[in-house]
Amino acid sequence: MIDSHCHLDLLASQKDLHRALEKAKAEGLTRIMAPSITPESWQSLQALSEQYKSLLPIDTALGLHPYFLTERSIDNKADVTDASQRMLPDHLHQLEAASATLHPSVKAVGETGIDGHISVPLALQKQVFRAHLTLADRISLPVIIHHRKSHHLLLEGFKQAKYQGVGVIHAFSGNVNVAKEYLERGFYLGIGGTITYERAKKTHETLGFLLEHHFDRLLLETDAPDMPMFGRQGEPNEPCYLPDVVDVICKSYGVARNEVIATTSDNYCRLFGVKTDSHS
Repeated sequence: MIDSHCHLDLLASQKDLHRALEKAKAEGLTRIMAPSITPESWQSLQALSEQYKSLLPIDTALGLHPYFLTERSIDNKADVTDASQRMLPDHLHQLEAASATLHPSVKAVGETGIDGHISVPLALQKQVFRAHLTLADRISLPVIIHHRKSHHLLLEGFKQAKYQGVGVIHAFSGNVNVAKEYLERGFYLGIGGTITYERAKKTHETLGFLLEHHFDRLLLETDAPDMPMFGRQGEPNEPCYLPDVVDVICKSYGVARNEVIATTSDNYCRLFGVKTDSHS
């Protein structure tokens, strides 16, 4: 199994990371993608990739998460705008500089995206999102995309940026029609802890469609330490819980466990340019 979305730096602040990776490996994980959220996280994740490479391969990505475009992302909008105007140019400059000499672990651009549920101005989020798309096109890497109440804005952003690349829609929870729009653009869809909850009927319906028609575009993810699995609420999520997602797919849709693991792992390697013979 490959966890296509796990914030290892955030997990390290809550758990013994070495132990967490040992548990993940013991559960059958063979690789992890650790997307970044701030300029500070780029080097820390790359250092973790170096530190733990003998235990488990860790891929990384360069990005500015919409939540963290300003330190005041949950405060009043006036403060957010003022702070953003001061911080944004420097952060985008740092992103460009970091992309000039890529660390070997960097396999993608992100986490980026648009979130319609936070106070960071949408105009700012759109600007940063387009900057990520432009960068991804230029350096020929896929993008890792966050969404919440923003599918229409993301699709609009692809058109405005004339984005020609591919990527993954992280923690996808849209309906079948929205899924088709991303699939038509060549995107992959990340499936995680949401499907372990029975109430997620829309996501379950979409997953059934994807398994039948587009199994070659699915990725597994945990979003650890966030997005806890059903029955594990109240504790940090971990990559070792990824089998919970696999189990739901197997039990709910009658797909063999080895097929889920092999197909999603191959999908990951294809998207992120990892050699498929050894998944390393």
